[in-house]
Amino acid sequence: MPGVTAFVYHDDYQKYQFGPNHPFQPIRERLTLDLLKSLGAFNGKAKLFEPRPAREEDLLLAHKEEYVSFVKRMSRLGLGYLEFPDTPVSLGIYDGAISVVGGTIYASDLVMRGEVAHAFNPGGGLHHAKPRTAAGFCVFNDIVIAVRHIQRDYGIKRIAILDIDGHHGDGTQLMLYREPILKIDFHRYGDFFYPGTGSVDEIGDDGGKGYTINIPLPFGTGDEAFLYAFDQVAVPLLRAFQPEIIIQQFGVDAHYGDPLVGLALTTKAYETIASKIHALSHELSDGRLVILGGGGYDPPSVARCWAIMFVTISEVEPQDRERYSKIFDAYQPEESPSSFEAVKATVKRIKEVIFPIHGIG
Repeated sequence: MPGVTAFVYHDDYQKYQFGPNHPFQPIRERLTLDLLKSLGAFNGKAKLFEPRPAREEDLLLAHKEEYVSFVKRMSRLGLGYLEFPDTPVSLGIYDGAISVVGGTIYASDLVMRGEVAHAFNPGGGLHHAKPRTAAGFCVFNDIVIAVRHIQRDYGIKRIAILDIDGHHGDGTQLMLYREPILKIDFHRYGDFFYPGTGSVDEIGDDGGKGYTINIPLPFGTGDEAFLYAFDQVAVPLLRAFQPEIIIQQFGVDAHYGDPLVGLALTTKAYETIASKIHALSHELSDGRLVILGGGGYDPPSVARCWAIMFVTISEVEPQDRERYSKIFDAYQPEESPSSFEAVKATVKRIKEVIFPIHGIG
């Protein structure tokens, strides 16, 4: 099924839960699937796949054994924190965590084996988790686990990670900072915004120097400035790098309706980003594209954004076209001129420092 796009989901994803009042609610993943079904999206070019849980040996590709044992123990207890104050414990959190990590591994396998062209795991994209600790609602870093899995099992060297979540992927950056894996990360930055990392001057070290590219965005950044930076930075760097596979963290908490971030993207921007990365995957990596979820804290908005992305990358024709048109935003936030100027300055800095490393004139 080389022309098929996979939606990778298991109901055990709902066990990845921190409590009824926590900002992270996995119901958004089920809502996305239900919305796509109601649109008639699974009509040939898209198919639903059910993963198995990750094994402990998979987790150890990115995490220390003592940390994995700690999560297991706390999951059975059902009390306390994996990381205070953002990541509390709930009964069965370990089972939920290995389910979503298993989804990312399975999505990677489907793509690498050529069984599908692209795959989306809405439960993945947990980019804050570090080798010895949870962080920012993230228990295990499925992105780094997928990178290690692809390297080990398929011998792939040129892996690109594109992260558009509203928060910086600090755990992913930490673990891959000294390696020549291209990491392009768009995120809000400044004013003590979580996690506080992701400066434009964090560019990697040793063999990874120049392979960490941060695009920090000021409060209120909207579609025009974001897409300008995407075209000016992400597109030329991906073309220069020539990845064998692209992993995209498609967090949608940069949407203007999200309660936690303060950026101002719309559904139209997410459609455009999905279209661009889809085209680049076919241009550069023989279509190999793994898309993961990530942030997004207004579940109905998350479902709309992810449904639009999935329809775009799978190139399906929704059977209910009229309803599909209605899930796009009717409102367009006003772009801040000062935000756009700040983004332009960041792009200029990246072109001066990073582009020469990759031979981009």
